[in-house]
Amino acid sequence: MMKAALRKEYLQKRNNLPNSDIRGYSKKIHDWIFKSFPMHNYAVIHTFLPIRRKNEVDTHLVIDTLKKDFKADIVIPKSHNDGSMTHYPLKDDTILLENKFGVPEPLNGSPLTVNPKEVDLVILPLLAFDKQGYRVGYGKGYYDRFLAECRPDVVKIGVSFFEPVDVIEDINNEDVKLNYCVTPKGIWSF
Repeated sequence: MMKAALRKEYLQKRNNLPNSDIRGYSKKIHDWIFKSFPMHNYAVIHTFLPIRRKNEVDTHLVIDTLKKDFKADIVIPKSHNDGSMTHYPLKDDTILLENKFGVPEPLNGSPLTVNPKEVDLVILPLLAFDKQGYRVGYGKGYYDRFLAECRPDVVKIGVSFFEPVDVIEDINNEDVKLNYCVTPKGIWSF
């Protein structure tokens, strides 16, 4: 399928999920992450914060476990109109405010930003992914540009409520492949 069709179909599928499924599936994804990846090996972990109105995977569960049980620095993005993102440490006193897309972002962003080259692992939002490891997001390219700035060895983990499609037909040179995608049923490795 083409990205535009996948975007429309999977946004609708996600919007139709009841809150109880979102909570349950998010918990299963959390459990797979901590059961399957050596999280203690990663010093800097970048994650997105979920857009609640778009029924995204609840990464707060992952963040809470990282804060409680691991010493990793947690980093979150702030997007800009030019298509770039700045990356800030998530601290207990970070104040979050939703941007125009509904993405919670740091309001009081620390003057200290995190260079993408410092990131060891990225947890990525997506609408759909395929069996080759490519993802479809909302179509703005924020994460592909960010990942291009990261080290080649950064671990890229997508999270999805749904299993993969066979193939995304209109992949281009800017699309960055995932290393893994975690669903409620398990982990896809690419």
